[in-house]
Amino acid sequence: MKIRNSLKSLMGRHRDNQLVRRRGRVYIINKTQKRYKARQG
Repeated sequence: MKIRNSLKSLMGRHRDNQLVRRRGRVYIINKTQKRYKARQG
């Protein structure tokens, strides 16, 4: 999982990316391409 300051640029890299908020953190998850997991931090 990548930890990035800004997730906006990562969102546009794959069409299946989803922006999710869990426990006060912002994540990008992708069911089809697992390598696009990221957390804002």
